[in-house]
Amino acid sequence: MTRVREVRGWEALDSRGRPTVACRVLLDGGAVGLATVPSGASAGSHEAVELRDGGARYGGRGVRTAVSHVEGVLAAAVAGVDVAAVDDALPSVASPPYASVGANAVLAVSVAAARAAAADAGVSLARHLTGAGPLLLPMPMVNVVSGGAHAGSAIDIQDVLVVPHAAGSFAEAIEWASAVRAATARLALDGGHDAAALVADEGGLGLRLPTNRAALELVVDGIEAAGLTGRVGLALDLAATEFFADGAYQLRREGRHLTAAELVDEVASWCVDYPVLSVEDPLAEDDWAGWAAVTARLPGVQLVGDDLFVTDLSRLSRGVSAGVANAVLVKPNQNGLVSGAAAVVAAARSAGYRTIVSARSGETEDAWVADLAVGWRAGQIKVGSTHRSERTAKWNRLLEFEALEDTTFAGPWEDVT
Repeated sequence: MTRVREVRGWEALDSRGRPTVACRVLLDGGAVGLATVPSGASAGSHEAVELRDGGARYGGRGVRTAVSHVEGVLAAAVAGVDVAAVDDALPSVASPPYASVGANAVLAVSVAAARAAAADAGVSLARHLTGAGPLLLPMPMVNVVSGGAHAGSAIDIQDVLVVPHAAGSFAEAIEWASAVRAATARLALDGGHDAAALVADEGGLGLRLPTNRAALELVVDGIEAAGLTGRVGLALDLAATEFFADGAYQLRREGRHLTAAELVDEVASWCVDYPVLSVEDPLAEDDWAGWAAVTARLPGVQLVGDDLFVTDLSRLSRGVSAGVANAVLVKPNQNGLVSGAAAVVAAARSAGYRTIVSARSGETEDAWVADLAVGWRAGQIKVGSTHRSERTAKWNRLLEFEALEDTTFAGPWEDVT
């Protein structure tokens, strides 16, 4: 048994220049775990609640209060506790959604403790979680064109991504994705879109295109220009909650208001016309009827619940019971605990749902989410584009595993138990 000796916290900066919570957990044996936690731009209303200070500092986004909870009530709750039991002790201070102390504070302690336990065992966090045998490297889902909350609503949907489904290794998958992004940027610049020289929150291209369909068309053209037709497919993240208002889905860039049925028709047409493999949040977070309709309409497409499930066991259970969606996006900061997010992965796998571990739009250079994706054998990962160092830090961590460890590479939808 190795116990927690000390917990320290501080403010760090995320990729948008906003404060986030960082933490260090020191164990009796001298092992140390560090963690900084992310923050999302398009946050579902049902996810765990991060704590911000308000006031003048950083436009109200400071996290000094959350940091004080790390070093105060949370540190007191885990002091002297076996590091393996930290996640059991943290909810004794505040129950989900952790609004009183901040899910950002709780998760920082949880991740730092998990890393400290791995350091104490002398292995990576990924190896600590997965045990013996080859590490399973996930299929990457890589952002190419951004809109919604990630790019000032340049287009209504949030992301058009690529899945290098025919790649034979993780390194090849990233190489192909990078080639598609570069080809797409060249096509956009040639077409007069000067914004292709810039990047959005997650490293994608924030282009003001006339329609959402135009974004899919551009990325498909980029796949063709890169010579990867048939080997790279599309993944879409609509983040439909963000444009659902007054009972309708409001595509403001196109000047259209759609019913749920009309939006399902729209998405279905994209899946017919383009090589769409995966669609995330095609309906709003509480539009269960719309979700049922799109699930019935697109049985051959991976339908991913993000705002729908918010890495929450009860919401996932409701979806499974209703036969809604067939995959879950796993964001640890939606849950607040490493063990809580792991339980969602296990429950999804048990129900036959695919799992995609995801970063957030406000990230840091910390790469622990890559270790979680490998350690949980999730099969897929989504952390942004191949630009911006807070994104490449995660890809580079996975490339490191492939170079130095005994690994296998997941097929596009493979969840290995």
